[in-house]
Amino acid sequence: MMMLLFLVCILAFVYLIYVLLKPERF
Repeated sequence: MMMLLFLVCILAFVYLIYVLLKPERF
């Protein structure tokens, strides 16, 4: 349970950094 939550937090953090570094317009 905790492991899954930890992975979700890491993925969300990485995605946020990716969006901030490479903003793409749709």
